[in-house]
Amino acid sequence: MSGPIAPGNGWVLRRASAEDAPAVLGLFDEAIAWFREIGNPGQWGTEPWSAQPQRVERVTQACALPGAWVAHTQSGTLGAALVLGEAMPYVPAATEPEVYVRLLVASRRLSARGVGRYLMAFADEQARAAGVGHLRVDCYGGGSGALVRFYESCGYQRVCTFEVDGWPGQLLARSL
Repeated sequence: MSGPIAPGNGWVLRRASAEDAPAVLGLFDEAIAWFREIGNPGQWGTEPWSAQPQRVERVTQACALPGAWVAHTQSGTLGAALVLGEAMPYVPAATEPEVYVRLLVASRRLSARGVGRYLMAFADEQARAAGVGHLRVDCYGGGSGALVRFYESCGYQRVCTFEVDGWPGQLLARSL
């Protein structure tokens, strides 16, 4: 499916493309500014991703993947991005077929409240449609632990912790 799908909670979901990368980078920049405000520089650093060529390339590539989606308002304002696909190379290999949440980023705007949870429910739908009953996601495992708790509130359970170049990560999984 390449066109927009039925809106949910006021959001229109469509497949992403490399052309969405600047807007998705804007979501990362917004989140990083918020992290600086709340004293959480460890998750994604303190510098805007849009100013880092390697991050720009990474996000552009992610937006071009077949499992990349963006959620926007009816007027076209981007609220979040989701990328589903293969497990990240730094986590243990899957022991059964799965859908892996490679990326989830959402706006901090009040009007975007709930769009991240909506996209996680969409990931469940994508797994069911593919006949897969297992999902995994990894996230920042440091700071206050709020991000881990968010994924737990979406039905995921902690699997293991890991570290990538000093960055503390948490792997979580969910069975449908």
